[in-house]
Amino acid sequence: MPELVLIANAADATISTFTLDGDALTPLATSALSGSCSTFAVDADRDLVFAAVKGDPPAILTLALDRASGTLTELGRTPCDAAQTYLTLAPGGEALLGAAYHAGVGTVWPVTDGHLGEPAASLSYPNLHCVLTSSDGRHAYFVSLGADLVAQFALDGATLAPLDPPSVAAPEGSGPRHLVLAPDERSAYLVTEFSGEVIRFDRDAESGVLTRAEQVTIVDPDAGLTHSRFGADPIAEHLIWGADVHVAGAFVLASERSASTLASVALDPDGHLTEVVDLVPTEAQPRGFAVTPDGTRAVVVGEKSTTATVYGIDASGHLSVVATAPTGHGANWVRVLSA
Repeated sequence: MPELVLIANAADATISTFTLDGDALTPLATSALSGSCSTFAVDADRDLVFAAVKGDPPAILTLALDRASGTLTELGRTPCDAAQTYLTLAPGGEALLGAAYHAGVGTVWPVTDGHLGEPAASLSYPNLHCVLTSSDGRHAYFVSLGADLVAQFALDGATLAPLDPPSVAAPEGSGPRHLVLAPDERSAYLVTEFSGEVIRFDRDAESGVLTRAEQVTIVDPDAGLTHSRFGADPIAEHLIWGADVHVAGAFVLASERSASTLASVALDPDGHLTEVVDLVPTEAQPRGFAVTPDGTRAVVVGEKSTTATVYGIDASGHLSVVATAPTGHGANWVRVLSA
């Protein structure tokens, strides 16, 4: 059965839907939103999409997904105090977690029958850029680019309690950005914006606590990029601009925007980072991408491109283009749904 691919086109204020059937990426529908969207979370069991949109005030839209047509229909709109940079739905769909970069605020909303309630928990760290939960819904992690740390919490329904310790440090000035868990959840992988590295953390499954381990650079050595810093213009100054990270089977993929590359890093049998096995040019300014559930395909878009590219990931971790399709302007967020 073909999978569905959803792509947010921030500059067009739309979400495009595609089918991915083997090596064929086929446009299905494009749905207009009432604001520019840079992040959304999907409740695949209920065919709901929670999309954060900018505006005055910013809001989170609840959208119904019609899988046959690919269209999204607005069911509700929940105003929020700050524009969300990252949204994650907790397992079971009973809580939505958000990270607001410019406001430096993390929020948890309870969800009942697709409707967001009043915030049940909030936290404050500078420049929060990502939030995710464990698959059992017991732990949540908020990544603070501004404080160079990952804040770690126990998650109970829609409430949070800090773990001991309450945070784990990333290297100073590295600019931690996005975090993902390994399938067995014994490791977490973080991509840094300023240093262009993937950092692995050991994870204790019972306590949820992360411990920093090894790291690997994912920057093209021939691009001549140098370490970035907060407030810099990475394009004008030719600086590292790490973006997104995902696990693909025995590999971790990570994108870098200044040179517009996608790196494939091999993992050993214990999930430890080893070395970059492939580094390919990709869509211009690749802020976001996604990997299919079986780990054999990656769908990549670029903020400065109107093309989505599908890469095949072979057994050695090498990446090859297998399909392309047109998408909207400012494409920056991708999710793949199983049929």
